[in-house]
Order: sequence, then structure tokens, then C-alpha cells
Amino acid sequence: MERVDGIGGYFIRAADPSALNAWYRDCLGLDIDENGVWSQGTGLTVFATFESETDYFGSHTQQTMINFRVRNLDAMLAQLRLTGADVAEETQDMDGVGRFGWVTDPEGNRVELWEPA
Repeated sequence: MERVDGIGGYFIRAADPSALNAWYRDCLGLDIDENGVWSQGTGLTVFATFESETDYFGSHTQQTMINFRVRNLDAMLAQLRLTGADVAEETQDMDGVGRFGWVTDPEGNRVELWEPA
């Protein structure tokens, strides 16, 4: 059986694509080129499905949520707060998995940040 071997892209509709690209670059540090290509660091990628009524994604109209690995969750959340980003107050710790925090981008998409254990 033929299988996929990684995520080739994640695409987001935006009212202002240039501004949203700049937010991901300036606030989260995504080093993307003019074509949107980003060479991510090595590490695990989780693919998981959730019940349709979950509150985990924030808004019920949001069908997907991207999760970015970070080295230091506290430092990333502090950096985002300094930019005025909409950062959730709570964080979550999962034994053996790591720590999680959330930010909402300027277009209203909730983004999860994960510091692996």
C-alpha cells in the first residue's frame, strides 16, 4: 500500500493573506519564503481527529487546528503577549506528552503550541 510520508502543506483562507503571513512570520517565527515554503525542524507530527462538538479548537466553526512544536512554551507565550496577540491564559500539562498553550491569529484561527516532554 502506498502511504503519505509527511505533511506537504497547511492552507488557510484569509481576508488579508499578506498580513496573515506577516503575523505568522513576525509572531511565531515561521521562516517562510515568498512561495510559502518552510523547512521545519525534525520531530513528531500528531494526526488526530476530534468529536465534532469539541470546544478544543475554540470556535465551533473552526474545522481544523494547526499545532506547532516549540522549544520553550513559556518564552513563546510571553513573546506573543508582548506583541499584543490573543493568547489564552491557561496552559495544559500532559504527563509524558508535554505542555500546551494557545494563541488566536488575527483571522480568528486558534493555534496550538506544544512543548514536547
